[in-house]
Amino acid sequence: MSIQKRHNVHVLGRGDVDMIFAHGFGCSQNMWRMLTGAFEDRYRIILYDLAGCGGSDVSAYDRRKYGTLAGHARDLVEILGEFATGPAVFVGHSVSAMIGMLAGLAAPERFREHIMIGPSPCYINDGDYVGGFTHSDMDALLGALDDNYLGWAGAMAPTIMGAPDRPELGDELTASFCRTDPEVAKHFARVFFLADNRADLSRFTARSLILQCSDDVIAPRSVGDYMHKALPNSTLRVIENMGHCPHLTAFEEITDAMKEFLGA
Repeated sequence: MSIQKRHNVHVLGRGDVDMIFAHGFGCSQNMWRMLTGAFEDRYRIILYDLAGCGGSDVSAYDRRKYGTLAGHARDLVEILGEFATGPAVFVGHSVSAMIGMLAGLAAPERFREHIMIGPSPCYINDGDYVGGFTHSDMDALLGALDDNYLGWAGAMAPTIMGAPDRPELGDELTASFCRTDPEVAKHFARVFFLADNRADLSRFTARSLILQCSDDVIAPRSVGDYMHKALPNSTLRVIENMGHCPHLTAFEEITDAMKEFLGA
């Protein structure tokens, strides 16, 4: 099976530098539609869907390969090898920020800069580290997801999206979650919610921008501060916004922050 078919890869834009976008859990490349237009003139845009998500070929989802985020990181390196013309700017939302970091550690020559939107290296509180969830919180979240995935999606998506004044965005995220194969979604959720990549941060020296929302139920402010301190070559920008998807709910601020970072 071709990489293009497996990950539903699309290339657009007219620039000389590649920029690749990687979406978050239960989403698809369509979630980037508010940002891509602002960069098409200066960048060659590569869009793809994570294994098991969006328009990817679900038959290619291998639980053994994707039992850790490293499997997704290998996919990203492979896609860049096939479609990029040189080192790329990587833009990753949520779990894909960590996928991009792992790919950058494995193949640093493939990347210019990393832009991380709502990243988290670990979602569970641990001593002085505040990831946002206690162990019992996480057990309850994953239990609810296992028991009734569609019900979980309908209840959680509007909270994850934020933007209570724009309920259509919460509805869109609910629909995206519900289009994801439930068994794939349950497996992927356990992989990334239980992952701990804190030990990798100090080894990651690529120039990076952390875009952190001021009020995010999935990745609280404490996580952004922790990552900024741990990543040797990072910039932290806090976006005044509620929710975990500012590339949809605060896309103008995200666009401005990206342009400022890339122009520096």
